Amino acid sequence: MRIARATPDDLAPLARLMAGSALLRRYGVTPAGARSSLGSGLRGGDALFVALDRDGIVGLAWLITTRALDRSAYLRLLLVADGARSRGTGTALLARTERAAHAARCRHLTLLVTTSNRRARVFYERHGYAHVGDLPGFARPGITEALYVKDLAGGGRG
Repeated sequence: MRIARATPDDLAPLARLMAGSALLRRYGVTPAGARSSLGSGLRGGDALFVALDRDGIVGLAWLITTRALDRSAYLRLLLVADGARSRGTGTALLARTERAAHAARCRHLTLLVTTSNRRARVFYERHGYAHVGDLPGFARPGITEALYVKDLAGGGRG
């Protein structure tokens, strides 16, 4: 497996990956909507990283380095295909995004996780992210998000 920057040619398979996620379907993600959002992100300068194996794209990390909130970057999405889980794909994508955020001179990396997504919450906590609070209905009515933060200055370079 290797991690690379996403290109416009990756938009269609990335949109299929997103639309195929049961979790993202709860947020109303469609292939067309995902492709549009991904394209806007690329054009806007967001860092999109893909995990590639012999079968093609198996993961995505979407990083926004606006440096708001005391120079915080935002991990908008970390998604791994069902068949690529528990093989280090998520860890490799997270490490690459942390390095990119640090290189962009961000001091922190923030992210949201649906509170019911126990597996993701354990994953982020294992990688040094601190749960700082919950946001009911923030991203979607009826869904509560957990806010996590990691101090990149304290060794979060992956």
